[in-house]
Amino acid sequence: MNHTTDHVILTRFNVPTAGIEGRVRAREGWLRERMALFEAFCLPSVQSQTSTDFHWIIYLDPESPVWLKSRLAELNTGGLFTPVYRSQISDSERISDIRAVTGAKGQRLISSNLDNDDALATDFVERLQKIPTGSSRTAVYFVNGLILSGDALYANRDSTNAFCSVRETWDSPVTCWADWHTRLGKSMPVLEIDGPAGWLQVVHGTNVSNRVHGTRIAASAAPKAFGQLLSGVKDPSGLELLYELALARPGRWSRDRLRSLAKAAVLGTFGKSGLDRLKDSVNARFRSLSSR
Repeated sequence: MNHTTDHVILTRFNVPTAGIEGRVRAREGWLRERMALFEAFCLPSVQSQTSTDFHWIIYLDPESPVWLKSRLAELNTGGLFTPVYRSQISDSERISDIRAVTGAKGQRLISSNLDNDDALATDFVERLQKIPTGSSRTAVYFVNGLILSGDALYANRDSTNAFCSVRETWDSPVTCWADWHTRLGKSMPVLEIDGPAGWLQVVHGTNVSNRVHGTRIAASAAPKAFGQLLSGVKDPSGLELLYELALARPGRWSRDRLRSLAKAAVLGTFGKSGLDRLKDSVNARFRSLSSR
């Protein structure tokens, strides 16, 4: 491992959370679909990293079903990740877990968030660790990424995306889970890294909040750093491109603008807890309508 830096990837698989989302995560169907996505996208993307100089902690519910624990054990024969079972994850427990897993032998710590249904470019870790180290705690974002929805691929630029990392010393670390990925800049400097797509977000039926963003592109336009993860992508037809330019993309921009304004208003008035309650209410209503 790197003698100056400890790097850990953090994944929250099915740790219980309050509200509707927590109950959804506990459902058998949700777990099985997430496990399939984990095996199809998340796991192979970490296995394929050009640098192996990192650790990976996956947090799981202690009451996870036996089949899930068994399957993860089968997939982890090479010790790629460390499963940690917790019903809640306090700040002190998270730091303690990271110290235990990494050994805390480096002078600095890098922590990176990865959702269990998403993927990293094969050079994500290598690119991140090559960034010149500053003296202060810093949130780092690769601003360019890809979004996969069915067989359609989109290039997206997001300066506060969920694939956030935090670089800091081991003196009172806070990690990339110190706040929502969209709010890390409120408590520390932010470094935005341009260049090739560094991440792949997968839009599917069990997403709580992910939506299509960006511009649709052909499979041939995607970076090679995602390999077989994009093998099912189809090139858009001329008619699909026309629809994309004339209707779909402007519609997404308007939707995102309205959502951003509404979110800012709720946050400003009711805070993070108020926004969480609103999300729970909307998600509950949506699932109620979908089940009819």
